[in-house]
Amino acid sequence: MCWRSWPVRSLILFAACTVLLVCSVCVAVTPQSDATPAPERHDNATARHSFEDVQHWVEVFDDPARDAWQKPGEVAQALGIRAGMCVADLGAGTGYFSRYLSAAVTDKGTVFAVEVEPNLVVHLRERAEQEQTRNLVPILGSTDNPRLPAGMVDLVLVVDTMHHIDKRIDYLRRLRRVLKPGGRVAVIDFKKEETASVGPPMAHRLAREEVVEEFRSAGYQLVSEPRMLPYQYFLIFRPR
Repeated sequence: MCWRSWPVRSLILFAACTVLLVCSVCVAVTPQSDATPAPERHDNATARHSFEDVQHWVEVFDDPARDAWQKPGEVAQALGIRAGMCVADLGAGTGYFSRYLSAAVTDKGTVFAVEVEPNLVVHLRERAEQEQTRNLVPILGSTDNPRLPAGMVDLVLVVDTMHHIDKRIDYLRRLRRVLKPGGRVAVIDFKKEETASVGPPMAHRLAREEVVEEFRSAGYQLVSEPRMLPYQYFLIFRPR
């Protein structure tokens, strides 16, 4: 039967049903505006704050009382750093560890001091000139990229910095690219337990087991764990 012969009432009913069917399909396939957001990642930073005020952080990080429990000279020795090595101080801050690392690699080696705060990078350069650590190279890193040269680093030292990094597992995977064959990543950070007036608030801290698991997920294995620091764990990893 030709549609021209249909009664007007039937044509109207047919058109109405067609419109309803199309609208139903559109509702079914249109994304909802109140969709459930992606869950919060468990490897995101627990602390985010500015490091722009260099003088304030000099007073915090370079407090002479820190030497008693941080033991920077013993840490450098425990890392087995040799003359001629290339070492990266990731999250170098004010350069507290710089002169110890610089002395350990000697003039034959290089220390990359990586920071994401431009004011701290300027301070690192000025401190290197003042302390005559000519083998130290300040680097302005990105929050998701340390900006280190690929395949050139023997050791990456990460002190009190892991809890500032977002998407840590992704970051650690990218960090593998900067290591030489046999290269290592050493992490020193505060235990997730009360440590009197030393260290960051408890909510900012990462448990040792959490750090080990994130490195495992990023393709590393724990190869050494010096137990010489009273308030911090000291973990040394290699890519698997």
